[in-house]
Order: sequence, then structure tokens, then C-alpha cells
Amino acid sequence: MSDFLAILEFSFAVTGPIFVILALGVFLRRIGMITDGFIEGGSKLVFTIALPALLFLSISKTRIADSASLGMIGYGLLATLLIFMVLEWLAKFIVHPERDRGVVVQGAFRSNFGVIGLAYCVNAYGEAGLVTASLYLGLVTILVNVLGVVTLSRSLDKRPGLGRMAKGIATNPLIIGILLALPVSWLEISLPGLVLQSGRYFADMTLPLALLCTGASLNFRSLRLELGNTLLAAVGKLLVVPAVFTLGAVLLGFRGVELGTLALMASAPSAAAGYVMVRAMGGNSTLAANIIALTTLGSILSTSVGIMALRSLRLM
Repeated sequence: MSDFLAILEFSFAVTGPIFVILALGVFLRRIGMITDGFIEGGSKLVFTIALPALLFLSISKTRIADSASLGMIGYGLLATLLIFMVLEWLAKFIVHPERDRGVVVQGAFRSNFGVIGLAYCVNAYGEAGLVTASLYLGLVTILVNVLGVVTLSRSLDKRPGLGRMAKGIATNPLIIGILLALPVSWLEISLPGLVLQSGRYFADMTLPLALLCTGASLNFRSLRLELGNTLLAAVGKLLVVPAVFTLGAVLLGFRGVELGTLALMASAPSAAAGYVMVRAMGGNSTLAANIIALTTLGSILSTSVGIMALRSLRLM
């Protein structure tokens, strides 16, 4: 009984704080303390400055050779690509109309790595989780951005512009932060105290501010619209993709922080950036918003159950 309670306590220690801050964001939006302007400005601050600063500091002060598993990153990239291909194939038969297939596929495979996924890893493993997840986050972010454009373009009969994709990747603040940190880490450069402390101020506010804005931007009233395809994407994102991703990692021998990072990142809800991409490309933005809202709420429960299963088997 004590072992079960310990597993339960660990599980909710990972997901509980996320739920509290998301719920606080919903509440503060409802009473008018958080406005549309706050959400827009806060989200932009997180994406362009705070989260890149967090990733830069995490990677720059760590020896990559000692902390990052190339095997783990390689598996994450390959598994993401294979899952995407399977989802694209399945969508031909189960998602209608055709123009919504890309929205459902993206909603099912593209995780909110930078906010909720990273928060899960930090809550579970502290600094070790942050370090392990940071480089993985950056490389997988590049892949899912490309795949997101591909699936939306296919379903909307638009040709993806390679130049636009390359520009989007090259100007992504998260990618820039990680690329700047790599030589600092590799050459073991000591950064000035002023830079470190200033960066920590931004880094420390990243996850709380990002989660508040995420919670405040959720709109559950629209869930009754496009319900069928919303549920398809949610089942894929919350159950199928994390289960397949984690099972493959277990069979390949990943354990501890590496397995936990892979499982927690895969268990994160659908990425809010997906809504922006769908809207910009003329897709079904209501469906995209529904998928984000439902998976964000459901991820707390599904991730807790997944953590309990892995902890009970002494794998995580």
C-alpha cells in the first residue's frame, strides 16, 4: 500500500502543479484579470525571450557529451517520423472531410514540448530533466514543424514552400537559443555573472507565465463543434501516440530519466503553435483549437496514469 501511495504521490507531483497553474489561468481570464492583450504579449515574451533563455542556460552550462543521449534523441526523431507516417495513412480512411485530415494528424502527433512537456520533465527530475529534455526539444521541434507544414499542405492542396519552411526554422527563437548554447557548452566557456543572472530571471518566469497564458487561452465552449474529429485527434494524442512511443522506448532498453523524458514529452498535449499554423494556412482553426483544449485537459489524467504504470514497473 505504501508503494502505491508513493507512486501516486510522485505522479501527481509531476502533473498536479501543471493543472493548478492552468486552472488559475482559466480563472483569472474569467474574472478579467488576464486579458487578450496579456495573453498575446505574455505568449510572445515566452516564445521569443524567456524560453530561449531557459534552453540556452540549461545547455550552455552542461557538458553535452555527459548529459545528452544521442540514442535517445535518434529514437525520438525516428519514432516521431514513423508515427507521423502511420497517422497520415490512417487519416485517409477515418478523417472526413479531406481538408481536416492535416489538422487531425498534426493535433495527434505534435506535442506542446516547450511548455507542458518541459514542465513535466522538470517536475519529475528537476535539473536533470531540464538538461536531458532541452536538446531533445530543440531537434524534435525542427522535425515536427516541417511535418506539420507537410500534412496541412497535403490536406489543403497547397504546395509547401521550402524557402518558407527553412526561414521559419532558421528564425525560430528556440532553435536560435539552442544553437547559440552548443558552442558555449562544447568549449566550456564561462559566461559572465551578469549574463547568467539576467538569463535566470527570464528563465525562472518561463514555465509559470507560459502555463498561465495557456490556461487563459483555452476555450472549452467550442468543444461541441467538430466533436468527432476532435475526439479522434485526442485519442491519438493522449493514448495511442504516448503508448506506442513509450513501448518502443522500453523495448529498446531506455530507462530512468531518458525513458521518462521520452514518455513525458510524448504525453504532452497538442501544441498551441499548431493552431497558429492552421489558421495561417487557411485550415479549420476551430477544430485545431478544440484539439488543443481537449488534449490539454485530458493530458493531466492520461499522463498521471502513464507515470503510475512506469513507476510501478520500476522503469521510470
